[in-house]
Amino acid sequence: MSWFIRKEKGINTPTEMKREAPDGLWYQCPSCKKITATREHKLNAYTCPHCNYHEKVGSDVYFELLFDQNKFTELDADLTSGDPLNFVDTKAYPDRIRATQLKTGLKDAVRTGHGKMNDVKIVIACMDFNFIGGSMGSVVGEKIARAINYSLKHKQPFLMISKSGGARMMEAGFSLMQMAKTSARLALLSEAGIPYISLLTDPTTGGVTASYAMLGDFNISEPEALIGFAGPRVIRETIGKDLPKGFQSAEFVLEHGFLDFIVDRKDLKDKLSSLLTMLK
Repeated sequence: MSWFIRKEKGINTPTEMKREAPDGLWYQCPSCKKITATREHKLNAYTCPHCNYHEKVGSDVYFELLFDQNKFTELDADLTSGDPLNFVDTKAYPDRIRATQLKTGLKDAVRTGHGKMNDVKIVIACMDFNFIGGSMGSVVGEKIARAINYSLKHKQPFLMISKSGGARMMEAGFSLMQMAKTSARLALLSEAGIPYISLLTDPTTGGVTASYAMLGDFNISEPEALIGFAGPRVIRETIGKDLPKGFQSAEFVLEHGFLDFIVDRKDLKDKLSSLLTMLK
């Protein structure tokens, strides 16, 4: 058994003989800290198989999850922001837009498209938090309004997937106008009797919560999503009181009557198609 006894201390493997795991092979959950193979994490709809933590994902993932065979027609794909206020902070607003477009591969903070979901025709608008915090500017409001118009014209259900920090400060009043604009279009959808489902994901805050995110015929959410208007720190400082445990979590909001139900991302497609089938 001499081969089993380590005669020398330390590891003497030459550097050129060492083997390293490729980047991106493993995923560490930020909630439970457990390790999962990236492939398994993806197959699990980007949720942790150990604690069911829902990783923040973008429109590309939601479109892949919801549209049959990921086949859809994108609407207004090239619509981009102008600079109505000549806004400059640490950099000019047009420069910030161009830099974010290069970094993310997106044109703005929302993508819209239509296709089939379990053979049910549907129009989907999905926000991307990576684009300036998913902030709602003129392009976001316009693309959502046009998607609602398509839904009205073709009498197809409309799904809004919200993920946003609120209004885009670089557009000030122009951004706030999108709240009224989208809400007015949704009223037309309601009058036409066309279903509108609002899915709130982590985080959904600010002017988005105060407008289209809470106007669904069904308001639903992913587990543990942050949902609110102002942040907890701002509210705490304003009212001068400690907030309840889990305040502004999806579960807290559901308990207090602002959501219809919470749906796991893995079940999202089947739950939505079943709901829309019942509403026909």
